Amino acid sequence: MEEQVANVVVGGVVSWTMGFLMMRKSFPKRSFDFCNRTVSTIHATLAVILASLSVQDWTSPISPLASKPSPRQARALAVTLSYLIYDLVCGLFDKKVNVDNLIHHFVSITGIGAGLVYQKCGSEQVAALWITELSSPFLHMRELLKELGYRDTDLNLAADIAFAVIFSIARMVGGPYLTFKTLSADNPFIIKVMALGLQLVSAFWFYKIARMVKYKLTKRTASKKTD
Repeated sequence: MEEQVANVVVGGVVSWTMGFLMMRKSFPKRSFDFCNRTVSTIHATLAVILASLSVQDWTSPISPLASKPSPRQARALAVTLSYLIYDLVCGLFDKKVNVDNLIHHFVSITGIGAGLVYQKCGSEQVAALWITELSSPFLHMRELLKELGYRDTDLNLAADIAFAVIFSIARMVGGPYLTFKTLSADNPFIIKVMALGLQLVSAFWFYKIARMVKYKLTKRTASKKTD
């Protein structure tokens, strides 16, 4: 299975890169960020589907703990690992390097890679994949809508709120529970460290998102009062 995983990762990196280059070719007037976020939206949707399909028992989705990844789980993790490698490198070529994103990708790549190498933590990592990518389409939709001319519209605000709500519930309710389970199980130390690191990054982003939503709602209320 290790060779199959390696093939998926290598093939995935090539595929995501080709997808991005095709977007740049097809939409030359759109920004670098727009094309990359379109690819990211495709990945997020695919990741949630693959993670959902790989769950062995929906009555206890993170069981068995500290177990060897099943073939479906390994495939889901390998696809996302390939995307993270692509996106990490792609982000370095953008005009503005996002340090938060680089840290998140480094932690995620290390964690997923360790799980695949040690053949442990399959259920927990797939659950983490599902939790972290569930809000991603709305994250990217916010920025895509702005470039399409829908900045400060009801549609853009709806995308902001949907992203904030899904992120908050998934990462700040499901995330801590999953982190606790991962730390409590018989997983390699590096996986535990990366799980804790990912939760800390999520908590930091939650703080920034809460400030963003407060600002948007305050701005919206003020603009309505002046109309």
